[in-house]
Amino acid sequence: MHQLQFPQGLNAEKFLKHYWQRKPLLIRQALPGFRCGLQPDELAGMACEEGIESRLVLERHGASPWEARYGPFDEEIFSQLPASHWTLLVQDVDKHLPLVAGLLDHFRFIPDWRLDDVMVSYATDQGSVGPHIDDYDVFLYQAKGRRRWKIHYQSVSEEDYIPGLDLRILPDFAAEDEWVLEPGDMLYLPPNVAHWGIAEGECMTCSVGFRAPTLREMATAWFESTIEHHLPQQRYRDPLLRPQESPGEILPSALADFREELARYLENPTNNNRWFGSFITEPKENLQVVPRDQPLQETDFLNRFRQAAVIHRHGYSRMAFSREDGDGHDTLYVNGQQYTLPSESGDFLPVITHYRELHFGYLQDWLIQPDYLSLLCRLYNDGHLEFDHDV
Repeated sequence: MHQLQFPQGLNAEKFLKHYWQRKPLLIRQALPGFRCGLQPDELAGMACEEGIESRLVLERHGASPWEARYGPFDEEIFSQLPASHWTLLVQDVDKHLPLVAGLLDHFRFIPDWRLDDVMVSYATDQGSVGPHIDDYDVFLYQAKGRRRWKIHYQSVSEEDYIPGLDLRILPDFAAEDEWVLEPGDMLYLPPNVAHWGIAEGECMTCSVGFRAPTLREMATAWFESTIEHHLPQQRYRDPLLRPQESPGEILPSALADFREELARYLENPTNNNRWFGSFITEPKENLQVVPRDQPLQETDFLNRFRQAAVIHRHGYSRMAFSREDGDGHDTLYVNGQQYTLPSESGDFLPVITHYRELHFGYLQDWLIQPDYLSLLCRLYNDGHLEFDHDV
């Protein structure tokens, strides 16, 4: 497994204990052997494609200060931009380029389901997206050139931002710490630490971001899932009624009966656990995987896999799993969908969720068992696994 090169005296466990979601950490030459390989013109080409989320931020020379434009862009726009003070940002680059996806291998000490994406930004001299905060953890890897990072630790509220701009920009920013990152350096920032990254000459930065849904989003999704899958369509029915002196009063006993009726369906730990796996692997709207027009039967899939020797996970597919939860089944979650296996699945689910490239020789002992063959065939037919020459 690839390892992030922590400073001397620090390892993954100590990092998670003392820095994760607590305080920033500068890591010089953090990823030995890793090279992003992505060139600025390739990034610009991605920003011109439909279905790829991109932004162009112009601190100056736009319609307003810190103007944000959203892709896809026409190629001509890049020849019309000023010489400095602008930044191009492309989301989910790891979903489209396996080389960039390899960056995520250095962060496997954090659960996969927490990872969101690798955003890659290209900035001209003095380019930035302004002083701001993020609501999630981020590792900022300097891929090319130099960028100066300034941070301060004062708390920030929505009222502190300059009104009327496309971006959330802080008006006053007094740096308490400041570093210049060279290629190969990395800065970790926990949520809500104000920061400002300014390019010194042209540069590229890879931002490894993490999923951080709001509690309100999670609660809404949980209730919607519970209502859809567990609450019956039946209407409210009264318990045994008795005449009451004040017909306008809602009696405590009526409230208690109502709460008890709802609790029968809502307090279901199995539902809670499996709901979370589906929720946290749900992809963005523009990253949906399409099932195959011509699905394979299991025997045909097995022969195809044997011949190809290797099968790959689709770049858009998010995977996680949970162990047996009282019903004798382990559950695999892929892009919000659930797939179950008998609870004696052992290392099978850890293997297929860990590796983006699966080898027939390594899996062949499992493939002679119907449950495992059926699951892989379903994943292939649903579009989450693909062979090299699949269209």
